[in-house]
Amino acid sequence: MFQVGDLIVYGNTGVCRVEKIGRPDLAGVPEGVDYYTLSPYYSQNSKIFTPCDNEKVVMRPVISKKEARKLVREIPSIQLLIITDEKKREECYKETMRTCDCREFVSIIKTIYTRKQERLAEGKKVTASDEKYFSMAEDKLYGELAIALEMEKNKVKEYIKEKVES
Repeated sequence: MFQVGDLIVYGNTGVCRVEKIGRPDLAGVPEGVDYYTLSPYYSQNSKIFTPCDNEKVVMRPVISKKEARKLVREIPSIQLLIITDEKKREECYKETMRTCDCREFVSIIKTIYTRKQERLAEGKKVTASDEKYFSMAEDKLYGELAIALEMEKNKVKEYIKEKVES
C-alpha cells in the first residue's frame, strides 16, 4: 500500500501524488473501502479517487533514480515493436501503453520514430495514429524520468539524447 506523499504511476494518467488515503466524502462511495486521493503531478487542478485495491488500473511506484539512469543507458538495446499486421498497429500501441512500463514506452517511441523516417523517405506522411502514440509515449516516459532524475520534464529529451549519443 502506498503512503500519503508517495509519487506513483497511475495508469495512463501518469505520475500522481498520493494526497489522502481513506473514504472520500462523495456520494455512492461504498462503506469500508479505502480510496487513494491522487493529484496528477502535471495537472495540478484535478483529483482522482480510486480504491486502494484497484486491480483494473496499473498503480506502481515511480522508478528510482538508479533505475532511470539504467533505462537511459539501455535505450540503444531496447527492441522495436514487431507489428506484422498493419491493421492491428494501433491496437498494439494501445496494449503497449496500458503496461505503463517505461521500457515499453521506449519501444513505442523507437518503433514510431523508425517508421516515421521510413515513411518520410518514401514521400509518405506520418499517420495520425503514429503521431498520437508517439506523443503519448514521450509524455509518459519523460514525465516519469523527470521525477526520477530530479529534472524538469522539458529537459529529459535532451538528457536522453546526450547520454545515448555519448
